[in-house]
Amino acid sequence: MLQPKKTKYRKQQKGKMKGNAQRGNQLAFGSFGIKTLEEHWITGRQIEAARQAISRYMKREGKIWIRIFPDKPITKKPAEVRMGKGKGAPEYFVARVTPGRILFEAEGVNLDVAKEALRLAAQKLPVKTKFIVRRDYQE
Repeated sequence: MLQPKKTKYRKQQKGKMKGNAQRGNQLAFGSFGIKTLEEHWITGRQIEAARQAISRYMKREGKIWIRIFPDKPITKKPAEVRMGKGKGAPEYFVARVTPGRILFEAEGVNLDVAKEALRLAAQKLPVKTKFIVRRDYQE
């Protein structure tokens, strides 16, 4: 019986994001936050747009924590280039997020302001999110 030939080298793939977040799934700094409900790549530009939306609505009061960082480079080859000749140059960076990951946290503003600010931020992101409040939060 013939066995399939095993190759020494594996083809590089984009990677899979299975399961829920094991880290970064609890509020650590602020009283309010947004938590992702699905897995996705979030670009640095999307994170910055969400940050600007939060700080504009909160009128630079309170404090904001960004709990994700875009550390995965995504490469692209230029248009109309033939196959081969190596990998393309980095085009942008992404943060991989899985369900349950806290994206942003806020502190120092009341509940209504934080809820609206984080709702505006969630509109800038390509994932479904959920607004969460610290268990021991007192108004």
